[in-house]
Parts: sequence; C-alpha cells; structure tokens
Amino acid sequence: MGEEFDAKERHFASALADAILGDDMPESVYRMLVSEANRHLPVLYRYLKLHKDALLFNNYDDFESLSTFVHEWGHAVHSLLANKAQPFEYASYSPFIAETASITNEMLLSDYMVAHAKTDAEKLFYLGKALELIRVDFFRQTLFAEFQLAIHDEMEKGDSVSGERMTDMYCGLLKKYYGDSQGVLKVDPAYCVEWTYIPSFYYGFYVYQNATSIAGAAAFADALKKEGAPARARYIAMLKAGSSNYPYTLYKKAGLDMATPAPYEALAARMTRIMDAIEAIKAKK
Repeated sequence: MGEEFDAKERHFASALADAILGDDMPESVYRMLVSEANRHLPVLYRYLKLHKDALLFNNYDDFESLSTFVHEWGHAVHSLLANKAQPFEYASYSPFIAETASITNEMLLSDYMVAHAKTDAEKLFYLGKALELIRVDFFRQTLFAEFQLAIHDEMEKGDSVSGERMTDMYCGLLKKYYGDSQGVLKVDPAYCVEWTYIPSFYYGFYVYQNATSIAGAAAFADALKKEGAPARARYIAMLKAGSSNYPYTLYKKAGLDMATPAPYEALAARMTRIMDAIEAIKAKK
C-alpha cells in the first residue's frame, strides 16, 4: 500500500506514525480511541437491538418496498454471480451493465403484479408505476446526458459557457422533452436552474449509463419472457462476466447491440403497451 511505502521510505516506525505526524498527535490517542470503542461495544449492541425492535428496517410491506428490494437484489445477484465466476480483478462490473440487472428485476416484477392484479384500480396503479420508471430512468436521464454533451460540444467549439448560458441550454431541453411548445406540459422557468444541483453532472459522462441500462433491461425482459431458457442463459452469462470484457462487448455477446435502435425500440414498445393497457381499462368505464 502507498501508506506503507511512504512510511518505510521516510523511516517511520509505522504508517500510523507517519500519518499523525502532521498534527503532532500522540499515537496513544488513536489506539485509545479503538480500545475504548471496543470496550463500550455493549452500549452499541443495546442500541442496535432497540433499533431493531422499535423500527425494524425500511420495508413497509408495500409495492414501493418490494420494488426497491428486487432492484437491490438484482445488484446483489449480479455481484454474487460475478464474484463466483471471476477472479478478484474481474469481479467488479461497469455501471453500464450494473443497473440493467436491477431494472430488469423491476420490470419483471411489474409485469407479474399487473398480471395478478385483482382489480382494475390495482392494475392501473402498477401500470402507472411502470410508466413513471421509464420517464425517470430513461427520458429524464437521457435529458441529463444530452445536456452534458451539449455543454462539452460548445466548449470544444471554443464558445464560452457561462452559468446563464447553461441555464438557457437546460431550459431548452426541458421544454423539448416535456413538450412545452406542443402544449403537453408548461415548463415553469424555476426548473431551468435545476442543473445546478444534480450531482451526476459532476462525475463526467456517467449519467447516460442509467438510460442505456433501462433500455437494455426492457429488451432483456422481453427476451426472458418470450424465449425462456436461451435468453436466460445469455443474460446470466453477461452478469457472470463481471468486467472480464468491455461492457459494450458483453452486451453484444448477450445478444444486444446498444449502438443500434433495437433496445430503445423495445423500451418504447413497452411504454406503448403499458399506455394501451391503461386506455383499454379506462375505455371500459
């Protein structure tokens, strides 16, 4: 480790001694901290038991909790499969694939809940949730990705990109995505500064992967239901692969080329089917 190398080269007795020199901190302070925390662990244990008895965990036996559970379980299964199949250096996986594992689970759950809904009202609830998932995870995230791309395009052309200019650009995208000029939704100018507090914009070209993930999930969910075992084998193989290859290549091996319209068409088709189902229920009333 870097700390060990630095301590050795500087002739410190330990990496800890090296680290605390700048504050002239006695090493005994650090060790006392650890010792006393260990000595008082029973106090922590009492709190944890109290917390468990009083609050349990954030599963409230409703659809939101179930949906969150299957989403996170998708990540867990992805990790379990990759960790078992790959050596340590290839066991991690790209964000480009990570969310596909979780959102595919959400889509399969949604379809199951719709199919087993006992009333039209219940079915409408699940269908509405499915539509909102697509709006938030695909269209909203793609709006973010387009905004990032537009900013960099302007800068690379040599244009000045001020805060005011970025607000104008973001506002234009909001109006485009939400159909302001078509009379679909009127965008309040207050939303045009939303870009300033979206954390994803400060992590490079990251956010586009959320949108590609849901498109991939839609295609995989369709394939899993239509093809069964063959699609499942391709899908599981992709999850097992971890980072043993580039994520785009792993997608292609699983039968999906994210540089073609196919996965995005699958997502649009899914959204269309959901809206058709909603309108069919409403037409019965």
